[in-house]
Amino acid sequence: MTSSIQEAREALGQRLREIRRAAGISGRNLAELAGWHESKISKLEYGRRPPSEADVRTYCEHLGAGNELPDLLATLRHIDSAYVEWRRLLGAGTKRAQHGLTKLEAETRLMRIYQPYVVPGILQTAEYAEAILRQAIEFYSIPDDLDDGISARLERQQILYRRGHRFHILIAEQVLSTDVADDDVMVGQLDRLLAVMGLPRVAFGIVPANAYCPAPSMNFVMYDTRTVLVEGITAELTITQPREIAIYGRTFDALAKLAATGEQARGLIRRALDTRRQ
Repeated sequence: MTSSIQEAREALGQRLREIRRAAGISGRNLAELAGWHESKISKLEYGRRPPSEADVRTYCEHLGAGNELPDLLATLRHIDSAYVEWRRLLGAGTKRAQHGLTKLEAETRLMRIYQPYVVPGILQTAEYAEAILRQAIEFYSIPDDLDDGISARLERQQILYRRGHRFHILIAEQVLSTDVADDDVMVGQLDRLLAVMGLPRVAFGIVPANAYCPAPSMNFVMYDTRTVLVEGITAELTITQPREIAIYGRTFDALAKLAATGEQARGLIRRALDTRRQ
C-alpha cells in the first residue's frame, strides 16, 4: 500500500479526533457509548486501523456531528478507491474494468505510459489483447468475458485519433521479446508498433535493455498531473498525492531521456521482427 493512502487514512483519523475533542467527549467515553474497546478509538484516530462507514456513522451519531457525515464518507470512499484488489476490480469481468477508464482517458490531455514487460493496452492488436486477457482470466479466476474484453480494449484505442489528446509512450526493450503469444501474433504486434510511431499525436520510445534508471520502475500510466495508475500483482493503485505524482513525473522524464526514438527505435523493432520471422 502506498504512503499516500496511509497519509490519507491518518488525515481522516485526525479529523475524527478533532470532531470528538470539539464535542468535549473523551476517547474512553466514546468507546463506552459505541460499545467498542477503548483501543479502537486510538487505532482509528491515528490511522492504524481503517474505519468502516459504520464506524464513521457511529462517530457522527454519538458526537452530534451529523452535518460532517457526508464529507467524511466521501473522504473514506476516496481512500477505499485508491487501493483496489484485482479480484474486486475484475469481479465482473475484464470489460467493465476497462470501461471504468474511459472517462478518465477522455478527460486527459497528456497521457504518459511506461510499460516494462508487455505492449500497453492502448497499442495492442486484437490477437495480442486476446492472449493477455485470456491469461488474466485464467490466472485471477475471473468471469470469462474474453470477447467483450477484447472489444472494450480496441474501442478505447480510438482516443489515439481524437484531437485534443497527446500520448507519450515508453516501453522497455524487453517488451519486444516477451513471448505473450506465438510468433505470428508477435509479428503482427510489432508491425503495429511501427505503424503507431507515425501517428501525429504519439511520441514513442524504447528504453534499451542496458539502460539504468535511478528509480525502480514498474508499469504506470500518468493522466496529466492529476492521477497515476500503477498495476501491482494483487491490486491497482490510484496515486493522487501531488508529491508522489511529481516523483512519477521525474521517473518518466528520466526514462524518456534514456529511450531510443525515431529510426533508432524502429531499428530495434525491425531486429525483433527479423528474429521472429526467421
